[in-house]
Amino acid sequence: MFGYAGKMLEVYLSTQKIKTRKLEPDLARDYIGGIGFNARILYDEIPAGADPLGPDNVLVFSVGCLVGTPFPTASRMEVSAKSPASNGFGSSNSGAFLGLRLKCAGYDGMIIKGQAQKPVYLLIEEDTIEIKEASFIWGKDAWESIDLLRARHYGAEIILIGQAGENLVRFASIENGYYDGFGRTGMGAVMGSKKLKAVVVRGSKPIVPADPQGVLELSAKGQKLIKSASSYQAFCAYGTMNATIPYGGFNALSVHNYSRGTLPDWKQKAGRQIVDIYGSRHIACQSCIIACGHLAEINEGKYAGTLVKDMEITPTVSYSSNVGLSTEASIKSSELCQRYGIDMSSSGSVIAFAMELYQKGIINKDDVGYELAFGDDDAAFALLRDISLRQGIGDILAEGVKRAAEHWPGADDYAIHVKGVEVPMIDPRGRWSTWTLGMLTNIRGGDHLRCRNPVENLRYNENLYHYQKERFGFKKPMYERLDMPEKLKSAAIDLESDTVDIAIMSKWAEDLINLYNSVGICIRPPVMETIGPTLLAEIYTRMTGIPMSPDELMMGSERAWNLMKLFNIRHGEVAGDSKFPRRFYRELQSGNIVDEDKVQAVLEQYWQARGWDPGTGHPLPETEKRLGI
Repeated sequence: MFGYAGKMLEVYLSTQKIKTRKLEPDLARDYIGGIGFNARILYDEIPAGADPLGPDNVLVFSVGCLVGTPFPTASRMEVSAKSPASNGFGSSNSGAFLGLRLKCAGYDGMIIKGQAQKPVYLLIEEDTIEIKEASFIWGKDAWESIDLLRARHYGAEIILIGQAGENLVRFASIENGYYDGFGRTGMGAVMGSKKLKAVVVRGSKPIVPADPQGVLELSAKGQKLIKSASSYQAFCAYGTMNATIPYGGFNALSVHNYSRGTLPDWKQKAGRQIVDIYGSRHIACQSCIIACGHLAEINEGKYAGTLVKDMEITPTVSYSSNVGLSTEASIKSSELCQRYGIDMSSSGSVIAFAMELYQKGIINKDDVGYELAFGDDDAAFALLRDISLRQGIGDILAEGVKRAAEHWPGADDYAIHVKGVEVPMIDPRGRWSTWTLGMLTNIRGGDHLRCRNPVENLRYNENLYHYQKERFGFKKPMYERLDMPEKLKSAAIDLESDTVDIAIMSKWAEDLINLYNSVGICIRPPVMETIGPTLLAEIYTRMTGIPMSPDELMMGSERAWNLMKLFNIRHGEVAGDSKFPRRFYRELQSGNIVDEDKVQAVLEQYWQARGWDPGTGHPLPETEKRLGI
């Protein structure tokens, strides 16, 4: 096959057998790659009622089909399994260089089944595949383990778990080298349940496009488009830190477990200027022209010697605003999370949850072993250790806020999650938008990375009570070049009223991001603003030799999204699960609450836009028939 490696690696840990699975052309065409492949495989192979931490769960890594091309940001791959956090479709995305190496080793993905009897790691070196003993790294943190593995396998790309994954923390991550990772929905716990410590990959096979010159020309076009984006220069300079101040200004931050929406000194504490203070150099993933990552370095004080990829909005909001730590302590939190192998968003939320329970008297020093208070970095890091190692109260908190709240009467009021997945970063009471509705509609549960208006405007905070609309506020040229079907664009965006229809745009945004996660490109704003199905269909055709129209490509993405929804329904999701935590509806913040009835009305409009039953949120038979699922 052109563009693809043409096969998937299938590993049976219980029997120590390794097979290869031919990549069928129909799968490639209908599901594209990345998360599309994962959706099909998990739906077909995980039985209803399977224990996410049991042998029947299947862990799948798939590479985006454009990985290996010079198309800008084409480095991404997706890992999926039944989530230990939500009991639904779990998935997480990461870039760097692993996807390229796996594809160059000859594989479009890995399907991991069963459970090993003792700790192992998987070694992939070109055509040599081995399951190797891993007792020498089991119990060690991710960074220590990488050092030991690289001493044996110089130059290899490595993904692995830390102690949090080994101890089955339900929000454990899979680390991708020292500084990147697959963070959300507990994929590290699934890997730990299989006693798979690491995957080590080296590969050098060429990736052969159907039309090499066409791929080069369209990659150059993609680069030009991304560089023309209004957000390009800002993201090159400051990355996601550009958004920290608007959230604070809108009272939309997760502050002290969502008890309020901003901090008085937030601009000084977390404005993008801290990148200039602590950032030492830019870091880019494979084929990326944005290089939004920053290596952060602390040279003096309590955390002197800390060197970590940081200056991202996720740890900044999770630990600076939600837990209340200083800037330098927030940078240190990134290192600790990466070493333990634990999701930064969920871990910050769980710690903030525990701190508020302590503040309210629901738990006390006898329960914890030490005092808890917002802003106490020593206490926060002690709790992070206890969670990762499942020590003391950490054993309860390692279950996530939804399950932990069941242990203490009254704690449920302070458990901030959707479908068992902790809500990160942004508070819909402060800023209601496509993005915040997406916390209810996206397949993963409470999350911010699967739904986003492609031309989101952080200059404005629209009227909270206009639940169906958000402010557009961009110039007409941006509207004109936005790559959407014209009929859909005019339905979603009203230039006269300067608004975006949230329900319609949410459906489009989810499908667009799902497409990115299938082809393997990034969801950074300069990409979303400029790259759509027209260009992606062209380069897909040139890369694979499979003719693909923009509509067909978007239908492939929509097909995968619906299949993931059906997976969730099979595993117990009901319409009533699509709701915000109780605090968002009932507790005042800056004079606002989220109106439950109005949110439900918009949610039903979204279900209707998707071709789902507006009462149950289930895909209608005619929708399944149209999509061929």
